[in-house]
Amino acid sequence: MNIGDVARRTGLPAKTIRYYEDIGLVAPRRGANGYRSFGEAELHKLAFLGRARSLGFTIEDCRGLLELYEDKSRASADVKSIAREHLARIDAKISELTEMHRTLSHLVQECAGDGRPDCPILNDLAADAGSRDERTD
Repeated sequence: MNIGDVARRTGLPAKTIRYYEDIGLVAPRRGANGYRSFGEAELHKLAFLGRARSLGFTIEDCRGLLELYEDKSRASADVKSIAREHLARIDAKISELTEMHRTLSHLVQECAGDGRPDCPILNDLAADAGSRDERTD
């Protein structure tokens, strides 16, 4: 299969597939003409990578997960460790987003949204970090 076929079958852009090749995640064969030739194994790896990336795993996580996937003597604890670390990053991001939502919701509620120039949203954005910390205490 050529890169266009693989892109269609995996749903990954050709540019992403080339990038994965450049960083060593996949290694398609090269014909005498220099064109990439993907087999079922590369197709499967790319689908694996696409799914892992859609779950937010980093490139390095994906590298580790692929290595573990290919290692039939792996311990599932190693896989779980990578997933658990990623889940902790997701939880931290959710906390950050929840706080951002709380703050922005409060500011939107406080803004009159009328023709007057006074705007709590702009005031908050313009305030230095120390001023914001004092207001939230």
